[in-house]
Amino acid sequence: MTRITEGRYLYCLVRLSEADPTFSTTGIENKAVSVLTAGEVGAVVHSCESLYDSADPQTIQQWLLAHQRVVEEAGEAFGTPIPFQFDTVLQGGDEALREWLDAETDRLTTELAALAGHREYRIEVIHHETARAEIASDDEELSGLQAEIDEATAGTAYLLEQQYEKQLDERLREHRHQQAREVADRIAPHVSALESLGRRQAAKALDIADDSADPIARFAVLATVEEADELGETLDEIAGEPGVEVRFTGPWPPYTFAPEIDSHGGTDEADRRR
Repeated sequence: MTRITEGRYLYCLVRLSEADPTFSTTGIENKAVSVLTAGEVGAVVHSCESLYDSADPQTIQQWLLAHQRVVEEAGEAFGTPIPFQFDTVLQGGDEALREWLDAETDRLTTELAALAGHREYRIEVIHHETARAEIASDDEELSGLQAEIDEATAGTAYLLEQQYEKQLDERLREHRHQQAREVADRIAPHVSALESLGRRQAAKALDIADDSADPIARFAVLATVEEADELGETLDEIAGEPGVEVRFTGPWPPYTFAPEIDSHGGTDEADRRR
């Protein structure tokens, strides 16, 4: 592990009020977690002497789960937090951390206020019925190319088949992009923010399944409880269409929609969960 000086492992930032409860929990490797405050902003942290690095995937997974659990518990205690990526550490102890919070408190207070009452949800839309055959039969250009293949000699037919498959793949991509846009248009009125994650982007941190199914769209959305209820109704309608499956998970801390935070001297290792 990389050694550091008076490290403070950063889980998340929270907005404080006089009514907030005492926050007590343990984090990675059962480290005691505390909340260091500056004005209305608190940093949920534990003391550490190194970054967290291991060749053992199971150990890393345990660390990730502990990190996520602390962030979720902080959200339950204080309201929507600004989460840090796994293995974000600031050096210099409480003094350095408090100096940073003092310098950034106005901006952080504004960002926390904007996220208040919102949670992140993940949506994955899968179409189990392939559109490949339908596109091939309905597209006049592809039908004409197939006719040429049927009449061509072996060598020419091979080249035409390569051209055919390339064009069919392009049509299928265009079809899926159109489907994704239509889904986004249907869910956008029911959320505060929406971001497309791409069809194959991993999301292990938020327990999105990664199996053999081929998603046409994946989204992260930011929504209030009321918006999430309306969103769920719309997703039920989409899931009721032939061949369509919708995976809807959450609520989560707003990892996708958290503002970029420069901790001035912090050491940020890439988030292994994404």
